[in-house]
Amino acid sequence: MAVKVFDKPDGKVRLDAISADPPKGMTREKAEERFATLGQELFDLQDAMFGSRVNSVMVVLQGRDSAGKDGAIKHVVGCLNPRGVIVTSFGVPTLEERQHDFLWRVHRHAPRLGEFSIFNRSHYEDVLVVRVHGLAPKSVWKERFGHIRDFEELLAEHGTVILKYFLHITKEEQEERLLEREEQPDTAWKLNPNDWKERDHWDEYTGAYEDAISRTAAKHAPWTVVPANAKWYRNLVIAESIVEALRGRRKDWEKTLDEMGKSGRAGLDAYRAQVAAKK
Repeated sequence: MAVKVFDKPDGKVRLDAISADPPKGMTREKAEERFATLGQELFDLQDAMFGSRVNSVMVVLQGRDSAGKDGAIKHVVGCLNPRGVIVTSFGVPTLEERQHDFLWRVHRHAPRLGEFSIFNRSHYEDVLVVRVHGLAPKSVWKERFGHIRDFEELLAEHGTVILKYFLHITKEEQEERLLEREEQPDTAWKLNPNDWKERDHWDEYTGAYEDAISRTAAKHAPWTVVPANAKWYRNLVIAESIVEALRGRRKDWEKTLDEMGKSGRAGLDAYRAQVAAKK
């Protein structure tokens, strides 16, 4: 798939140079057929990870208003067993959260071994919204890039697979989606005049996202720019990316599961021997 992945903190990101549309030749039918296949593999991978408790996964979803974060969660998380998934939406910080460092509220929701944590927005809001609206001086939010890199490196060192996605849509597509919300009863609850006001800062957000991606991309915490104008392609890209990131770990998980099984059988045999000796 023609998808741009950034895994080094030294390249300049130009979002305007990246298409928000599916590549030529990709159809909805092809994407949905592939997505169904990946969904089963993703479920199996999660099952092995949950049992082995060797790794965890943190999925970060970022994007402009109406970019499709909720939709991506609905479809991709729908492939997973809810037993091992926690979804957290980060809105305006509460009073308690504002009285701690900016990473405090996020670290609390980092996944335990064996689990998935899906973030609808994340710690990146503190170098995006905060920057665009001047909620903190540049001297403060600029230092946060380093804190974010250290935070994600810490999680990775403790077995967390970090996958970050920017859902890339055009300004025209966003307008269509915002207008559509007004016409659909099931999405009317999302109506917010701030969504339209934020469009006045489109270019400022573009620069903020470009800096956030380029400054925090790393091998252990890559950014994928997801062409998200077509929702069905967005879902495929995210599912494909997660499966590819986890597939190579499956043998280690299965080895751990096998060892756990041997230990369990040995314990069961010992117990049965004790029971038999008492008869």
